[in-house]
Amino acid sequence: MKNKVLAMVLCTAMAAGVLTGCGSSKKEDTYTIGISQFAEHGSLDNCKEGFLEGLKEAGIEEGVNLEVLFDNAQADTGTAATIADNFVSKDVDMICAIATPAAMSAYNSTMSGEIPVIYTAISDPVAAGLAEEDGTPVGNITGTSDALPVEEQLKMIRATLPDAEKIGILYTTSETNSESTIATYKELAGTYGFEIVDTGINTIADVEMAAKDLVTKVDCITNLTDNTVVSALQTVLAAANDAGIPVFGSEVEQVKNGCLASMGIDYVSLGKQTGEMAAKVLKGEAKASEMKYETITEPSFYGNTEVAESLGITLDESYVSSAAEMFEQTVVE
Repeated sequence: MKNKVLAMVLCTAMAAGVLTGCGSSKKEDTYTIGISQFAEHGSLDNCKEGFLEGLKEAGIEEGVNLEVLFDNAQADTGTAATIADNFVSKDVDMICAIATPAAMSAYNSTMSGEIPVIYTAISDPVAAGLAEEDGTPVGNITGTSDALPVEEQLKMIRATLPDAEKIGILYTTSETNSESTIATYKELAGTYGFEIVDTGINTIADVEMAAKDLVTKVDCITNLTDNTVVSALQTVLAAANDAGIPVFGSEVEQVKNGCLASMGIDYVSLGKQTGEMAAKVLKGEAKASEMKYETITEPSFYGNTEVAESLGITLDESYVSSAAEMFEQTVVE
């Protein structure tokens, strides 16, 4: 009888948190997130890094209370759909979709279930069918947008190339984010004395021929966050270098890898912002279906002095003096 009473007292103390080890104690919440990344390149890799940092700062850390399942579609939309279906079959707590095609696939795969989707690096969530015009979600999906600061980019290109007339843009016809950004470029280009010459491709195999043709028609190229084109950045740069014209990037990694300059955003910061949103959903503090997508609105200047010297171009001092980062040497990873 004494032993029975003692056991009851011990378990009562354990349940109250005074002692540990009783079978009735509750284990700390753990989570499983499936990360679907559409392509392998610097900006999307930075998004993933920032996403995990944002979660960690909110107390959700890989290897502690978080299991991460990661897969990369290698710029193939069919593979992105398979990855999303696989995460659903494993009943993950959340899918993080990096880039527009991955987000669209994740949304389609989770429509009939309850798994929330948090996306990042989506240039135009509305055009992609992931949000309403006012920013509210179309379902259990939300995240962050990397909408390009097009006007700031055009201003910077004009300051860098005073005599330029035509800007070339390569884009993938199946990426809605690229099409909407080109529309913005065409709307604003005339204000700065430019004409936009765009060339569409279907697959990464089309990039070399399209780039070699485009560089004969324009004074420079400006990149979007088009995943297929960015994955083949060195092919685009090779064609532009042969023609003696610069390529402007859309973010820091492209400048680091050989573009002349960019008015772009910090994708690690974008990822962290996404991770903070995801943590709120996982902890039950908010619902993805009720959170408007968010954006980073402040672009920064990045320049590559090695590229400028090789092309005989002088970067505008007003941009250089306020640059977020300048690269003296091109680094190809």
